[in-house]
Amino acid sequence: MARPEKTAAVAEIVESFNDAAGAVLTEYRGLTVKQLQELRRSLGENASYAVVKNTLAKIAAEEVGIEGFDDLLTGPTAIAFINGDVVEAAKGLRDFAKANPALVIKGGVLDGKPLGAAEIAKLADLESREVLLGKLAGGMLATLSQAVYLLNAPLAQVARLAGALEAKATEDPSILAGGAGTPAADAAEDAPVADAATESTDA
Repeated sequence: MARPEKTAAVAEIVESFNDAAGAVLTEYRGLTVKQLQELRRSLGENASYAVVKNTLAKIAAEEVGIEGFDDLLTGPTAIAFINGDVVEAAKGLRDFAKANPALVIKGGVLDGKPLGAAEIAKLADLESREVLLGKLAGGMLATLSQAVYLLNAPLAQVARLAGALEAKATEDPSILAGGAGTPAADAAEDAPVADAATESTDA
């Protein structure tokens, strides 16, 4: 490969690394062209699958600051650059590898940190982003409904109290009119007498 072509190829891999949320290194030895096409289709919009030269992938990895790739770059290598849901793409690769044992998942990188094959498998066992968002939304709805209940409960009690007060006022209007003739009014009338008594005592 001529130097300009090599530089362009490395730049393309670097760009793929930078644009991707994660990447999974695989060995595809033994897979047919048709099977590779099926793998690309199964990944859909979540990832792009590219066959790369090990030397170029190594240079690109060094340029973007990814460590620990040297041991993985052996044999025919293809990289799944994950642009969407990392968990969903990992599941797709795992399921395809189960159906097509010639595909070997060697490891990968997520958020700039290297992952082993076992860690990729654990990633594939996680629930997808959609499922987690669904559970989160369900939890939020449950919390909101609890909050609405807590807010509505005091309001309902206030409404019942207001209704009872209104019914009582219909029977005895003096309740809302300041309670003329009530013990409260009598207490108010007695207040000046108490003050006068106090003044006379002071005198």
